[in-house]
Amino acid sequence: MTKSPPRIAIILAAGDSTRMQTSLPKPLHAIAGKPMLEWVMAAVAGVRVGRIFCVTSPKLQSYMADMTGSGGLGNIGNLDSMEMVVQSPPAGTGDGVAKCLPFFKKNEADSTVLIVYADTPLISADTLAGLAGLVEGGKHGIACLGFNTDTPSGYGRIIQNEKSEVTAIIEEKDADAKTRAIRLVNGGVMAAKQSVLADLVPKLGDDNAAGEKYLTDIVALASKQGIAVGCLVSQAEEVLGVNSRGDLARVEAVAQNRLRQQAMQNGVTLLAPDTVFLAADSVIEADVIIHPHVVIGSGVRIGQGAEIKAFTHIEGADIGEDASIGPYARLRPGTQLAAETRIGNFVETKNIRMGKGSKASHLAYLGDGEIGTEVNIGAGAITCNYDGVAKSTTRIDDGAFIGSNTALVAPLKIGKGAIVAAGSTISQDVPADAMAIERSSVEVTKGGASTHLQKQRARHAKTKK
Repeated sequence: MTKSPPRIAIILAAGDSTRMQTSLPKPLHAIAGKPMLEWVMAAVAGVRVGRIFCVTSPKLQSYMADMTGSGGLGNIGNLDSMEMVVQSPPAGTGDGVAKCLPFFKKNEADSTVLIVYADTPLISADTLAGLAGLVEGGKHGIACLGFNTDTPSGYGRIIQNEKSEVTAIIEEKDADAKTRAIRLVNGGVMAAKQSVLADLVPKLGDDNAAGEKYLTDIVALASKQGIAVGCLVSQAEEVLGVNSRGDLARVEAVAQNRLRQQAMQNGVTLLAPDTVFLAADSVIEADVIIHPHVVIGSGVRIGQGAEIKAFTHIEGADIGEDASIGPYARLRPGTQLAAETRIGNFVETKNIRMGKGSKASHLAYLGDGEIGTEVNIGAGAITCNYDGVAKSTTRIDDGAFIGSNTALVAPLKIGKGAIVAAGSTISQDVPADAMAIERSSVEVTKGGASTHLQKQRARHAKTKK
């Protein structure tokens, strides 16, 4: 059996929606914490692709250059290359593909080209592989992705003959009443032989209501030349597009449901799934319990057996096995918690490392710190890590005890087994096994309360006169 040549992918990302009312390029709006463009690139990475073209606008190209340089876009999957092609001004999907034709190579004539859209982030690698398979089976020169819907408004209608081959795709604005009644609609994603695209795309015209070159018009051109066009019917949610903030919210809801279902299949308990929000890159191990109203942002790992209690917000944190977090806790980026740690209600952490068995049970702020094992942080304790110019580190060694309502002024080191008494402000290092107390003197006057009240009453009575 002859092995098919590597596939080519074209991601159309140059369009910008005025309905989004945004200064950020539409493909960079996030779903579950990850830009839509990255979702699509990840799906493309899941199929055998040799080259990928990303058709961008000048604005998007500028954004992507910055993100690629910082290790963001462009480092997804095992793509051999990613080539940027600028489309300016945007003149339709057919024009976007046409911009890529000069970069095709002669030895790629038999390659299958997958054409996907940056604003359809829910497309899966399995669906892309199935679509490519229709072309690589040898029967079809082109294959389009469609879905059935009772609300086809806004979509191009797929026209088929008696052999279920696609003969045309008619955009709604160009369709008559009979065509608009068709319920099989175009999902936008397409696969085609490179040689077919190279032949047909230059023949596309712009004689339509939008004055643009529609990629979908190659279907009718192919049919007239006797090139069979197949159709793969998918689930509607896979090709949900984003053209407005409402669309963004609908796609987010689908993505969140997928992430929740996957987490539960992997052994995670979600006590109220619809109230838990996850990020696309969340790593949550088996036997984790997540209570209602928890938000987990990007860059989070939660170890086996940990419990995340209600109204907790976590981002950029690594949580060890059997840890207990919340309720009402906030873990910010750089938080690294070892096994069996406890972060209780109204505790905020940022850029800290906490050793096994250590705990801050309530009402504390811990920032820029190195905390050892079995350390107790009392209520109201804070690390004073910022002096208005720079941030400094607080180091608390194993077994230390930090009393309630203490302020630890960094840079500072609290030694092993040391005790800091409640109500202290500590601005110098505390040796191991030492006790540090910093308090003003207390003056107690017997009967002073009654005397004080009498004086105040007399003062107020005099004022009223």
